[in-house]
Amino acid sequence: MSATTKQPAPAASRHALPDPGESVPTISWPIVGIFSGAIAVFAFSTWAALTDRLPVPVTVVLSATAVFVLFTVLHDASHYSISTHRWVNVAFGRVAMFFVSPLISFKSFAFIHIEHHRNTNDDENDPDHFVSSAPWWQLPIRFPAMDVPYIGFLVRNVRRRPRAEVLETATLMTFSLTVIVWAAFTGNLWTLAVICLIPGRVAMFVLAWWFDWLPHHDLEDTQQENRYRATRNRVGSEWVLTPLLLSQNYHLVHHLHPSIPFHRYVATWRRNEEAYLERDAAIGTVFGQQLDPDEYREWKRINGKLARVLPVRMPERSSAHAAVFYPIRVASADRLTDDSVLISFDVPDDLRDEFSFEAGQHITVRTDLGGEGVRRNYSICSSATSDTLSIAVKHIPGGAFSTFAMEQLRAGDTLELMTPTGSFGTPLHPLATKNYVAIAAGSGITPALSILATTLAVETESRFTLIYGNRDADSTMFRDELDDLEAQYADRLRIIHVRSRDPRHPAHLRGRVDRPRLEQLLDVELTVASVDDWFMCGPFEMVTDLRELLIERGAEPDRVHVELFHGYQTRKVADDFSAATVAVTLRGRQHEFALAAGDTVLESALKARLDAPYACLGGACGTCKAKVLLGSVAMEQNFALSPAVVDDGYVLTCQSHPTTPTVTVDYDA
Repeated sequence: MSATTKQPAPAASRHALPDPGESVPTISWPIVGIFSGAIAVFAFSTWAALTDRLPVPVTVVLSATAVFVLFTVLHDASHYSISTHRWVNVAFGRVAMFFVSPLISFKSFAFIHIEHHRNTNDDENDPDHFVSSAPWWQLPIRFPAMDVPYIGFLVRNVRRRPRAEVLETATLMTFSLTVIVWAAFTGNLWTLAVICLIPGRVAMFVLAWWFDWLPHHDLEDTQQENRYRATRNRVGSEWVLTPLLLSQNYHLVHHLHPSIPFHRYVATWRRNEEAYLERDAAIGTVFGQQLDPDEYREWKRINGKLARVLPVRMPERSSAHAAVFYPIRVASADRLTDDSVLISFDVPDDLRDEFSFEAGQHITVRTDLGGEGVRRNYSICSSATSDTLSIAVKHIPGGAFSTFAMEQLRAGDTLELMTPTGSFGTPLHPLATKNYVAIAAGSGITPALSILATTLAVETESRFTLIYGNRDADSTMFRDELDDLEAQYADRLRIIHVRSRDPRHPAHLRGRVDRPRLEQLLDVELTVASVDDWFMCGPFEMVTDLRELLIERGAEPDRVHVELFHGYQTRKVADDFSAATVAVTLRGRQHEFALAAGDTVLESALKARLDAPYACLGGACGTCKAKVLLGSVAMEQNFALSPAVVDDGYVLTCQSHPTTPTVTVDYDA
């Protein structure tokens, strides 16, 4: 990084990133159009070269133009912005990559490019810094050799990459070199050079110049320091510059919102122009003059009008006064891994408010299996800013519902769902600038995924680290979704995979997520003092042990949030508790009944035939939360409510024994 002493970043970090107002389409037809056109042009120029129908310079220019255009296809594919279907992006990316540089696989390029986004202008970690920081006299040499440092970067990080990706890149390199050697020995090297080699270098020269050097040169701020000044927009002569650069003159918009398709950059800038200017966005003219916001406003005064700024969508809790079951249709049931399934629900419009949720909440599923009703509690894994309600179920050998979900559940089936409950997440604010860490093992990713995706969408200046433990890559739930999130939030999201049964995984990340592993990460990767909130979800022993370690290292207990796979049942001892009279408010109605010595408030309510909310019965999920209005109770264990919530009078009724002759609790509070 530059050794120049810099002033603190301007006030941009105190502002939420404006809503781009754009999303990934089902299919990006502009990409389909330029892809088809580029392939057709390349095919024509190849035919012309083979038949000598056109002069060599003309065929070279045509082929180079086709390769240049195909880079935009590759670029959007690497950010998964061509389609909401992941395989479509990969298919377009693989084909385009073969024309742009057949020495590297698409997945390898995507990894390298995301590292550029994450570390823009960091000379040690930005693979594109080879070009953007080069002295002017070296540029003609470095521009056409842009893929050389990419290969070096890939070699340095080869152990971080999946075996299939490395093998694909090695195969492409071998194939490319074999074709060149074959052409040389058969006297066809000049033909190959005219068709592929020379156009490829010409296109690489222009790409490095227009896509890399022009947006980034002479900017000292890194993406981590100030995202609004790590790259720039280039304004002026846009009637020709925008189509010529395929909108990359608005490169700043791309770095701020990487998942937006290229043809929507201009619309996004116009939508939020004033908001970007308030954050001191870097802007240059077509001739290289740098403009501060006031200078740009004056420049803009004679060219257009400012657009409005729309607020970030904030997630809301369920409008239900107390948890209640509704029959909800299954929209889809798709395999995530060999032993897990993703279930999405088709919530009717009239129940949308009831099933609104905040990140970290969960739902209880109830169904009748062979005449024996079961209920299970599952964390919501979808983002609270989306319009989707989804859970992920991991198969437990012998588990009634998980076996049913894996083997029999289909789209169109109906399950009874309880409205969302729980409070694993924390309040979010669009202007917050925080640092979060989530630690999850196996299916513990489900609440962490919702919290992670929601937080990054709402708090656009906050950062997130996920430490995720699994056996191997194949057993990793939401592996593709996590890759997509890393591509979308390259500069703010870091995922550390820990794997216990993958011999090729880096040695320092091989094993389980346990106390020694976290101690190692705290010594090298993380510092407790820099983290605002911790989220941990997994087996009881892992979560409690790691929570104890973080508190020992100085973390505030209220900042360490835990969610367990399940609680554990304590031995019932009636001698320690007395009988009592309990009054309950549930869904607006008052109920009173006697409680036998040793029973919990929830047990007595269920004996009185009240449909009180519950799920785990082990103090882990928080579904049975209620507020004590009169009297007092003692909780045997509590893994769901924070100390602040308990101080406000809330308890887990599945763990609460009255310590006064009468107790009044309110499930609706």
